[in-house]
Amino acid sequence: MKKLIITLVRLFGWKYDLPAEERPELKRAVYIMAPHTSFWDFFLGASCIWHMKVDARFFMKKEFFNFFTTPFLNAWGVIPVDRGNTKNHLVDLAVDYFAKENDFVMIVTPEGTRQPVKRWKQGFYQIALKAQVPVILTYIDYKTKHMGVGPTFLPTGDYNSDIRQIMAFYQDKNAKFPERFNKNANL
Repeated sequence: MKKLIITLVRLFGWKYDLPAEERPELKRAVYIMAPHTSFWDFFLGASCIWHMKVDARFFMKKEFFNFFTTPFLNAWGVIPVDRGNTKNHLVDLAVDYFAKENDFVMIVTPEGTRQPVKRWKQGFYQIALKAQVPVILTYIDYKTKHMGVGPTFLPTGDYNSDIRQIMAFYQDKNAKFPERFNKNANL
């Protein structure tokens, strides 16, 4: 099914900007995918990661799981979460996965929603910091129909300084719905 989605994405004219050389950090990291303004971003972003043959895990709100979708979502590495539960400890859950597995990738959409936000959620950053893994900046650009893997970012512990550098990478990326992507979030 993953190969089918990659093929369909290519048939719709999308191009992948992927590393030409082997990058060991790509197998053990927190990937952030932005901008995230459309339901289709999941399929595009996932296809990019699957194209690299990286076995990734995603958090997705439990409401997407039902009789029809559950087998697909489980096969794609999606972990259902209750976003309304403030005690679900998602950061700790992700850090536990990193502790248990040598090659582990967690993909996070730091906006946390497809609507415009003033600040990105800090979960991706806290996961990377606690698990002592890098953050890989990945993107979807609807204007150019390119998606791919950008630079590796090592969290310093100074979130405010680090997020400014991260946001600088996304300034020229174009969302499906530009009015929903706040390029000045966190700034």
